[in-house]
Amino acid sequence: MPFDLEQSIETLEQLVNTPSPSGYTAEVMQKVSGMLKQAGLDVQKTNKGAVLATIKGKDDRRQRLITAHVDTLGAIVKDVKPSGRLKLDKIGGFNWNAAEGEYCTVHTADGRKIRGTVLMHQTTVHVYRDAGTAERSSDNIEVRLDEKTVCAEETRQLGIEVGDFVSFDPRFERSENGFIKSRHLDDKASTALLLELASAIGESGAELPHTLHLYISNNEEIGFGGNASVPGGTVEYVAFDMGAIGDGQSSDEYTVSICVKDSSGPYHYDLTRHLADLCKREGIPHKLDIYPYYGSDASAAIRAGYDVKHALFGPGIESSHALERTHTESLEAAARLLRAYVMSPIVED
Repeated sequence: MPFDLEQSIETLEQLVNTPSPSGYTAEVMQKVSGMLKQAGLDVQKTNKGAVLATIKGKDDRRQRLITAHVDTLGAIVKDVKPSGRLKLDKIGGFNWNAAEGEYCTVHTADGRKIRGTVLMHQTTVHVYRDAGTAERSSDNIEVRLDEKTVCAEETRQLGIEVGDFVSFDPRFERSENGFIKSRHLDDKASTALLLELASAIGESGAELPHTLHLYISNNEEIGFGGNASVPGGTVEYVAFDMGAIGDGQSSDEYTVSICVKDSSGPYHYDLTRHLADLCKREGIPHKLDIYPYYGSDASAAIRAGYDVKHALFGPGIESSHALERTHTESLEAAARLLRAYVMSPIVED
């Protein structure tokens, strides 16, 4: 099955430009569902709003599931302040300094989209002596709305209220030398590659050795995206998610990262070794790594009690949960391992 890099990047840009903080994912899930249907797959929607599509294989008794998630970090309105600005509460695990200064959109209950900027209350250096040292916290971070409002009543007249979701601008950019910069590459980069795989399987008519379920989850960033509605025949569960880069990490932006352990504990030894062996056999650039402060849909499924072999791999993402970046070489390596895996035999006990 050939890999269409340009299609993957086009899909990725569509996905990151569709706001989808955890809890506010209906629009992006509709797009994902449409893409899977366009690839010729029957699509089911779970009660939690996830999307599940199935590709029949030669062996329908022992099945595989690969999941990626499209929910992202974001915020929710905690309070409308007396000044008319908004106090926020975080959605997902990030630091406020990673969002400070970002343009954002407030999504009101009646469908309006009101623009603003995420700022420290003490931003103006000509007024606040502690502008650079004040704690970046929910007590000090606020949204300055691009509307003429100077009090809580005027802001509420715009239709804004407690519980409205706030999405951060992704700022997608692709450089000529292969870098891709954007918020929310976690995990929309992997989702784009998984959708491209579905399209490639449909176009090539490739017959898979085992039935494959594609599970696009929408609650991963809050810890419980892929721990329900797992088909009963599933024996291997793979989370297709980002590789974490930083000091002490082996992952980088040019290879596929295979996780051997995260905060939940080790991943299934034999399945993880199977992925590494596929990389060696196919000449796929890869790194084995441990992510110390990380959890995945696969680890959530294990915690939920599913009796499956679980693994985790994906493209390397620099500066996760902030201004993220990857490279087309990492996307290509992840796509190659994805193809090698779905065409390989099930790992035997």
